[in-house]
Amino acid sequence: MFDRSRSGFGLGIGIAFLATLVSQLLVYNGVYQYTSPDFLYVRSWLPCIFFAGGITMGNIGRQLALYECKLIAEKSHQE
Repeated sequence: MFDRSRSGFGLGIGIAFLATLVSQLLVYNGVYQYTSPDFLYVRSWLPCIFFAGGITMGNIGRQLALYECKLIAEKSHQE
């Protein structure tokens, strides 16, 4: 659990599942092709990358939202 929260873990699992499913649909329809699939026509590292990427993007979004709230609060104090 990268960000030590249940919501982050759930987001990571959900993103990993959905993104792997979409990539599998692309492979099935011939849009994309793996050179050597590892397990059940899936590259074994792919869900791990999606999991880590989902948590990372969630953390970046959270930090951007906090930064925006700080800017709004500073602006209201200046006025």
